[in-house]
Amino acid sequence: MITHSLARCLTGASALIVMTSGAVWAEESNPLAEKVRAVDSRFEDVAVAKAEGYTPIPCASGITGGAMGIHYVNAGYLKNDTVDIAKPQAVMYEPMADGTLKLVAVEYITSKGPASLEGHLFNFDSAPNRYGLGAFYELHVWAWKHNPTGTFADMNPNVSCDAMKGM
Repeated sequence: MITHSLARCLTGASALIVMTSGAVWAEESNPLAEKVRAVDSRFEDVAVAKAEGYTPIPCASGITGGAMGIHYVNAGYLKNDTVDIAKPQAVMYEPMADGTLKLVAVEYITSKGPASLEGHLFNFDSAPNRYGLGAFYELHVWAWKHNPTGTFADMNPNVSCDAMKGM
């Protein structure tokens, strides 16, 4: 009887592990993240972002840890206010210890809302905010670095601005 109960517990635990790992895989293989990676991979080279009119703003760290990284923002796309998967308003880089920048995510921003991109609702940021912008809607897509808090979360606990301290 005890052996039979133990077997049922192990079977249940195995099923839970399989379901959990499936959920993580589903998060990592999100169709929108895959599309963003395919369309915006040119930004892996920060020189491309600069050539397309993106300029950096300081590295953004979270109050409770994690970060968003250095945003390279395209002011023209911000003013345009159009959401286009191939023209994110910001591309986000994590500063590395060797001085290089690694592409980790993109951000879509619009003042028109409520907004969504392929069924994913944007987050609302009211004014005043730390960016000095009016109220806006934003959607981060962590297409190049796994974010355990979600593909569309603002902060990523796996991203750090620590490499900027010595610069």
